[in-house]
Amino acid sequence: QVQLVESGGGSVQPGGSLRLSCTARDSTYCMAWFRQVPGKERDWVAYIYTRSGIQGYADSTKGRFAISQDNANNTLYLQMNRLTTDDTAAYYCAADPISRGLCSGSSRAYAYWGQGTQVTVSS
Repeated sequence: QVQLVESGGGSVQPGGSLRLSCTARDSTYCMAWFRQVPGKERDWVAYIYTRSGIQGYADSTKGRFAISQDNANNTLYLQMNRLTTDDTAAYYCAADPISRGLCSGSSRAYAYWGQGTQVTVSS
């Protein structure tokens, strides 16, 4: 079982930046970030295929967020820039330990999840 531990959430003003981290206990193939606000579905933010570094972004985060990895330490990052109030949510790290050749933006593709870290953007 892959254990994921997230950190880095907090409060920031609009236009600010935050960086989230997710440490995986074991190596995985696809890792992703999702976010969720109360009463709504969990939305995909970005993914990375850890073997190739190929990334994908949701339209709402493209150009503002950057996903990256430190393979030596099995750590996933999400650099979030130019944050807006719409980015307020609980952010979850997810991992797919199965080699599928490509990653998915569907939450159903990820078997393991972190506990979530809250990001609040407000003035």
